[in-house]
Amino acid sequence: MTRIPLPATIDDAPIASRPLLEAVKTSLGSVPNLFRLTANSPAALGGYLELSGALSKGDLPAATRERIALAVAQVNGCDYCLSAHAFIGKNMAKLDDAEIAANRRGGSTDPKADAAVRFAVSLVKARGNVTEAEVSAVKLAGYSDAQIVEIVAHVALNTLTNYLNEAFGTPIDFPVVSSDAA
Repeated sequence: MTRIPLPATIDDAPIASRPLLEAVKTSLGSVPNLFRLTANSPAALGGYLELSGALSKGDLPAATRERIALAVAQVNGCDYCLSAHAFIGKNMAKLDDAEIAANRRGGSTDPKADAAVRFAVSLVKARGNVTEAEVSAVKLAGYSDAQIVEIVAHVALNTLTNYLNEAFGTPIDFPVVSSDAA
């Protein structure tokens, strides 16, 4: 049970959130509970969708974005996001089980992606206060300054959804993955 209402239908959401939820439904074929929960604030839902949309047009590959999402969700203990991104990672980004497990452990089986995931985990654990060596390591792996900024933005975006789900107890509507079972 969520700690704040989860609109049962798009029509139950605030009026300003309804077109945003319709767009999510058109894009994904359904409206996952995260979006329904966030719809309680049209401003928060709009902000999330805008940042997510902008970052999807960035320079980081979709698979790396999913790797980061899995690692961040694991560090933050967000079972909703772990479940969602394990599903998306496997079915859309085509990550295999070994890669998803590596991401949850804070790394990757791909050497370049490993640097991005490790950097993302360091960002979360250090609350942004990464070292010069950590920035250098991700640069040495071949990431541009723009891509490094995008890694930070993806960490922030995923932390937002982790916190929303954990704060309000969003019911998981994907095959369940538990952060305890890493």
